[in-house]
Amino acid sequence: MIRFNFLRFNRRGLAFAHDALVAALSYALALYLRMGDDVFSLPLAQFLQADALFTLTCTIVFWFSGLYRGIWAFASVRDLNQIFRAASIAVVTFTIAAFLVMRLESVPRTAPFIAWFILMAGLGGSRLLLRILRERRLSALWERSGGGRVNILVIGAGDETDLFIRAVASNPQTPFRIVGIVGENAKRVGRNIHGYQVLGTVDDLPRLIEELRVQDRAPSRLVITRSTTRMNGEMAAKLLEQCATLGLKLSRLPDLTELRNDVSASPLADQPIALEDLLGRPETILDRDAIADLIAGRRVLITGAGGTIGSELVRQIAALGPTHITLLDICEFNLYRIDLEVREKFPTLSLRCFLADVRDMARLTQIFRDEKPEIVFHAAAIKHVPLAEFNAREALLTNMMGTRLVADCAAKTNVKAMVMISTDKAVHATSVMGATKRLAEMYIQALDILSPSSRFMTVRFGNVLGSTGSVVPRFQDQLAKGGPLTVTHPDITRYFMTVREAVELVLQASAMGIEPDDEQRGKVMVLDMGHPIKIADLARQMIRLAGKRPDEDVQIVYTGLRPGEKLYEELFSPVEEILPSKADGVHLAKSPTVELAQLQQTLANFATLLQAGMTETAAIARLEELVPDFKRG
Repeated sequence: MIRFNFLRFNRRGLAFAHDALVAALSYALALYLRMGDDVFSLPLAQFLQADALFTLTCTIVFWFSGLYRGIWAFASVRDLNQIFRAASIAVVTFTIAAFLVMRLESVPRTAPFIAWFILMAGLGGSRLLLRILRERRLSALWERSGGGRVNILVIGAGDETDLFIRAVASNPQTPFRIVGIVGENAKRVGRNIHGYQVLGTVDDLPRLIEELRVQDRAPSRLVITRSTTRMNGEMAAKLLEQCATLGLKLSRLPDLTELRNDVSASPLADQPIALEDLLGRPETILDRDAIADLIAGRRVLITGAGGTIGSELVRQIAALGPTHITLLDICEFNLYRIDLEVREKFPTLSLRCFLADVRDMARLTQIFRDEKPEIVFHAAAIKHVPLAEFNAREALLTNMMGTRLVADCAAKTNVKAMVMISTDKAVHATSVMGATKRLAEMYIQALDILSPSSRFMTVRFGNVLGSTGSVVPRFQDQLAKGGPLTVTHPDITRYFMTVREAVELVLQASAMGIEPDDEQRGKVMVLDMGHPIKIADLARQMIRLAGKRPDEDVQIVYTGLRPGEKLYEELFSPVEEILPSKADGVHLAKSPTVELAQLQQTLANFATLLQAGMTETAAIARLEELVPDFKRG
């Protein structure tokens, strides 16, 4: 330890001595540039006094400006900014000191200004030179060590490409060798970015690859430089298809924030193209201040906290500074898993977990009484269409009665807001699951209209990529077994978004809905899902992402629509009026409503019959009466 500290001090001492010498020479050279040979006629004592004062001023300012905390080998723009500030302060301080000590005798007025330029060149130039020499040395060592680099073709000629090339240049251990740039359009073709030429556009790829192969510079992969939030999904899908034809791999860069970090000390890695990169969804502008105000300092309860949506709600809410979080789920393993994750990431967060069924009124009453939540997110539900179809009573008891009981507890304890997670399957429902969620929507709407202070909100959206039991995990399992991938119908389409984006928009909608605005009461908040995607196209993209060819390496088999399954989903019913909202990515749907008192009595009677053993056939018939547009598929 003593030897290490000595070496560190010795290096700082050498740097300090170097800068002192540069300061002394800077003043002498500035005088010579200003006066020419007349400088030799100056009295030696006055010259030495002025030079010593300049050197002393500079060394004192340099020491206290933090110039010796950095490492010269990693000098950057930030270090140049420090040198700029230190040199400027030193020159100004010297000018004042020279006036007070020598009345500026033998100090030409422009000499300090010239000395400033020489200081900047001497201090900054030496640091830059050392970094260049180090990078060349390490690069040569890396090449000689046998650590081969992968030839890559960079897709994109914008800011991200500029950052990436600079990151590669600053890191001699990077596994990449850039052989050229491909622009997204023809605007920058023929131009250079840090010495690398924009060879052509995405449409020119087959020709460019062939030319590079002839030159013995063929790339083994393409790297898209756009970040995930700015990626053009159609272009990514097109590139993926071309890569499959050309025998190349396709990957993308980390986000810009990662590239802007100091990467010289660690390897720079690209990332494989993920399914969400192909959605092509525009980035939503989030009102993060409003979202933070919704959660920060409040007590939050989340039902279904271990599910796909519920667990992501927990993660994002935990990061927003709530006073306390209550997690509720009926699945022990799911609850254990999210509890463990949150406690590891937020060890100081006040958190309690309850194994509870949303159909148990006594248990819910006790939890609401003890936990005193201010904001409630209701994500608990039976959501799998085929399972709900053959277990209609259970779906009704959970999705309809469970929602009603949670909402009633929220109303009795005067929560500030309750948010129910709904689904696009509630529109023109053809399944039991969709109809039960529409019935739950109707209850939340009616309660919201008559609630004196609390807000009761419904947020409706489509499918979430990768959620448990959804099509993506099923395709992944089938791919792992070598296929085939099963799709119910060639023309079936669905809306998709990532779970992260879905929860962000749920929070954004909730933050908007909690504002005092009576015009929003009783309306369903519908997330902007973009364009629907064919499931067959999704299957083909997943096959390509696995590095295989659709219909050749892996087959796609059509199995027919399942009970209750629709060919396409809708976000709005024809009887709903679509209204704009204040939040980006969120629409309002004005739906027909039912009187609360009438609905409460109807649902209470229905729940009593269900609990008494009502048959599946009778339960579905009653559901068809309560949800007029429910037409079972």
